Amino acid sequence: MILEQSSATSARLRPGLVLAGFVLLVFCTGTAEYLVAGVLPQLADDVSVSVAAAGQAVTAYALGVAVGGPIVTVATARLPRKGLALGLGAVFIAGTVVTVLAPTYAWVIAGRVVSASSQATLFAIGLTTATGLMGAARQGRAIAIIGSGLTVATVLGVPLGALLGGTTNWRIPFVVVAVTAVAGVGLLAWSMPRTPAPATGVGDEIRTLLRKPVLLAVATTVIGFAGVSVVFTYLVSLLSEVTGMDAGVLPALLLAYGVGGFAGNLVAGRLTDISLGGTLVGVFTALIATLAAFPLLAGYAIPMVAIVLLLGLLSTATIAPLQSLVLRHAGAAPTLSLAVNVGAFNLANAIGSAVGGLGVAAGLLRWGGFGGAAFAVLGLIMTGLALRAAPEPDRSVSEAKAAMP
Repeated sequence: MILEQSSATSARLRPGLVLAGFVLLVFCTGTAEYLVAGVLPQLADDVSVSVAAAGQAVTAYALGVAVGGPIVTVATARLPRKGLALGLGAVFIAGTVVTVLAPTYAWVIAGRVVSASSQATLFAIGLTTATGLMGAARQGRAIAIIGSGLTVATVLGVPLGALLGGTTNWRIPFVVVAVTAVAGVGLLAWSMPRTPAPATGVGDEIRTLLRKPVLLAVATTVIGFAGVSVVFTYLVSLLSEVTGMDAGVLPALLLAYGVGGFAGNLVAGRLTDISLGGTLVGVFTALIATLAAFPLLAGYAIPMVAIVLLLGLLSTATIAPLQSLVLRHAGAAPTLSLAVNVGAFNLANAIGSAVGGLGVAAGLLRWGGFGGAAFAVLGLIMTGLALRAAPEPDRSVSEAKAAMP
């Protein structure tokens, strides 16, 4: 009887432990991307390069996610999911160890690229596994739970780097990340059920990605999310130079922004399960109004505090519904499409920061919110098109049914 009760308790706990393992690994991959910014001077001094050159370690990671992710996903399309998840976790840990032990700048970059190549596919497997465990009715919440690892990383990445390595050794934060990732891999090794290799292959994944509704959903991610980056990348400069806020207030405000992002992601996940279309339209409409308000309220400190907090809530509220939109159209072969959509968020950040930088260079720091709102308007339009697109049938599934006697 005791053994039966213990077995039943273990069975109930395992889905939660699987989710916890993926959240830990997603947190580690996200933190590894951001924490370099907190130790740039120490890194540059240690490997004898300029701070600007050291900053390219961030770029190398972003490119590793955007370029390496789809390649890894295609190359591993037919592998069983548990073994693949554990293998990708091991690749991330290995790349992080290379970064920790790197004797030169070139080895730092190599370690960063290796680590980054695992992120998008690992995230995609986490999303599909979570939605499988929680069921289609709670798909939005499943995506939000896995995505919470990334939102926490966004909040804590730079502060963790500065706290753990800013006054000691820049390598220490990476050691902490590697150890945490080992814990995540351990959780998955113990709790994630073994499943057969996917029935779909590389061709199915590529055909799914090339469906017009899927490409439209990914494009919605790139265009719609870029508006947030236009403003957020230069938010500190806006608040200090235009609003006139004291420098000592800004870290607390940015932390509150991040906490809002964590909450917004989870709330949006629940709303997505109620109405995917309503959530997307509501979030983009709110983003348009919020981003457009920045130039109008930039001269007033108290309203700016409120609007920064609101942007924090909305900044991550696009993750669950946009990934759900991709899943709606991806059918039985969603891994590559989800991995590409993970890279699409990175591309959106790059586009938004570049556009915002052009505005700042032209002396338009205060007015960047209008540019961000324009991106959000385009995102809303593309959302409408993507929602109206009818899901296409899975050719591989249809062919399998046709072949049955």
